[in-house]
Amino acid sequence: MTYEQILYSAEGEVGVLTLNRPERMNAWTQVMREELTDAISACNEDPGIGAMVITGAGRGFCAGADIKQNFQARIDGQDPERSGRNSVDWVSLLRSSKPIVAAVNGASVGVGTTMILPCDVIIASEAAKFAMAFIKMGLVPELASSHFLVQRMGFGRASEMCLSGRLYSATEAHAAGLVDRLAKPEALMDTALETARSFAANPTPQLRWVKQLLTENGSATDLSQVQKREGTLLQQAYKTPEHKEAVAAFLEKRPADFRKLTG
Repeated sequence: MTYEQILYSAEGEVGVLTLNRPERMNAWTQVMREELTDAISACNEDPGIGAMVITGAGRGFCAGADIKQNFQARIDGQDPERSGRNSVDWVSLLRSSKPIVAAVNGASVGVGTTMILPCDVIIASEAAKFAMAFIKMGLVPELASSHFLVQRMGFGRASEMCLSGRLYSATEAHAAGLVDRLAKPEALMDTALETARSFAANPTPQLRWVKQLLTENGSATDLSQVQKREGTLLQQAYKTPEHKEAVAAFLEKRPADFRKLTG
């Protein structure tokens, strides 16, 4: 895969997607979004890939939207999103994909934060920083971040982060629940890859079904519907070759090999 604003590589069964505008602190553009969407979709179609990692090149992860190409363009009467070639919904894509780990290596501001909230795990370098700076630009949060931020941090902490627009250190973000794990800067990618590989070792259809259940049931209040969704997918899972392989491996006292079923 060759792109203009991201890099793609495969580390075994983990696809690594790197935001690649280091001279602009990986500021977000419509081209970057389209390329990430394409790369994630390709990973989802590749039976050799079981999970993904998203990170940034250089000192920053993503310093927010490119002011000229996004905000100024709108003021000038253009719509960068409407002119884009790919209209796939980012949140739906991430929540229906194979597992995705965010490896935040530096500044993660605005969309740099909201784009990773739907990821399955957020791992941050101790040098990373986070901000929901929309209020500072006279804007409001997007990409369902007003939902995911409350789920991750709780109502009060999410309110403070969004209403203040201030910068949070990685340690503070971790303590508040925004970040799942911290890593030394030099160990960030190894930690992210190890986590992604632990996901990739599991059966792909079931991984995506688990994500579906967490997405649909995470904020649900009707427990009968929660159980109905679980029951429906459980009945499907019982019929899969992955379930049969797991049972056979247990009885034969060997590790299950799920990847051979998708190769």
